[in-house]
Amino acid sequence: MTSHHQMLALLLFSAFVAVTLGITTWVSRRRQGSAEEFYAGGRLFTPLENGFAISGDYLSAASFLGVSGLIALYGYDGLLYGVGFLVAWLVVLFVAAELVRNCGRFTLADVVAARMAERPVRIATGTASVTVSVMYLVAQMVGAGSLVALLLGGSGGAAQAWTVIGVGALMVIYVSLGGMRATTWIQIVKAVLMLLGTIVMTVLVLVRFHGDVNQLLLTAAERSGHGASFLAPGLKYGGDWTARMDFISLGLALVLGTAGLPHILSRFYTVPTARAARRSTVWSIGLIGSFYLMTIVLGFGATAVVGADALRRSNAAGNTAIPLLALDLGGGASSTGGTVLFAVVAAVAFATILAVVAGITLASSASVAHDLYASLRRRPTTPRGEVAVARISAAAIGVVAIALGLLARNLNVAFLVGLAFAVAASANLPTLLYSLFWRNFTTRGAVWAVYGGLIPAVILVLLSPVVSGSPGALFPGVDFQYFPLQNPGIVSIPLGFLAGWLGTVTSDEVPDEAKYAETEVRSLTGAGAV
Repeated sequence: MTSHHQMLALLLFSAFVAVTLGITTWVSRRRQGSAEEFYAGGRLFTPLENGFAISGDYLSAASFLGVSGLIALYGYDGLLYGVGFLVAWLVVLFVAAELVRNCGRFTLADVVAARMAERPVRIATGTASVTVSVMYLVAQMVGAGSLVALLLGGSGGAAQAWTVIGVGALMVIYVSLGGMRATTWIQIVKAVLMLLGTIVMTVLVLVRFHGDVNQLLLTAAERSGHGASFLAPGLKYGGDWTARMDFISLGLALVLGTAGLPHILSRFYTVPTARAARRSTVWSIGLIGSFYLMTIVLGFGATAVVGADALRRSNAAGNTAIPLLALDLGGGASSTGGTVLFAVVAAVAFATILAVVAGITLASSASVAHDLYASLRRRPTTPRGEVAVARISAAAIGVVAIALGLLARNLNVAFLVGLAFAVAASANLPTLLYSLFWRNFTTRGAVWAVYGGLIPAVILVLLSPVVSGSPGALFPGVDFQYFPLQNPGIVSIPLGFLAGWLGTVTSDEVPDEAKYAETEVRSLTGAGAV
């Protein structure tokens, strides 16, 4: 990249960081000592505001960089990521949004612990939530590194590392000083910027092909190097039985995982009522659906305009497809238009990463403080003390995410998020559904459901081609691959449900009918909801 690209992109990066830090500073002047203010922003956001914030929280680097890159490299099969991410919101709308808002206060563990023994349930659910959050954070760090590598012409290894460290430091500042209120407004600003940027890019791609979508697809197929198979199912997931099972596993993880993501569920606590939570979800579905429709045009457009070979040379995982497309649409590397459009897209992508990591860090630090710390500490905690622990844990989680982000910098961000979805669907979703809908569910069942999904999912990932035994693995020089699939969802999700059932039927605990009745009434009517 030329010095003009670097300077303009860095100026836009700096402008967004300055604005978000200004928001955080302004919010930090308000009273942040109460847990309700820090974790839920005082529950004062409207459905429209929360819908934009959910979109800003959900549309991460995996969506803006990863999904478009996968479509650009694999055509139809890459498109399946966007379909899975979007369809998942129907599960959230019809199963989770209102019930979670009515039954909980700040975290997923609040819902489960309402009718169980609190300590073991909170420890188990909090552990799973932190694990999912850290895996999700790693994808955002990888996206940040890919962006800076492109900005520096692919020769900025040290700069990538410093960028990841900088993103980690910023997310700790956002969460520690501003809590949920600052995080929400950062996500709203980011959602607006990203949707506007995506609309502009989509229009430019369609104008390039004179509105002829068929010509766009044919050109993409021609420049993909795969011909007609680029537009048909099977390019990535249509080979042997392993590839086909990987596709099924990925689909299950994407569709079921959203309802178990801690940073998404925590957004339903920021509105005053369950009705507002449902309306927030409807708004978010409209915004997210519009975005994924446009990523189809951008993904195929990147292949048609830039070419698959150039995309792979820039980043083998396809993470830089959108910035390269912007560069070409604006007039090329030596043009003012190309420089401006590239810098704008790079800044929007960077804003995306910052907003999402803030939301994930807040959710994971809430799980540490509200669930793990409060349960492991023998003496009762005060709200102010709990918030202090959340701020400290945000820094610790940031350090872990930075380290893992540097390690996984060569993997596709959408693929990494797919792993986080698999763990969420395996550990959190069975516990949530059983707690809400199974009258006889017990404490042992809840703990077994969490660990019965979490442990197999993590072990299978460690033993998969993602970590070793393949050229694109985290450790390509070693081979301890024993599980053939890249996504563990097809095995770990049923195991989570099975473990919850087995733990319940083998338990001597007599379910408290009164607590279940209270939970049922509360979840369906909102009576007694905080």
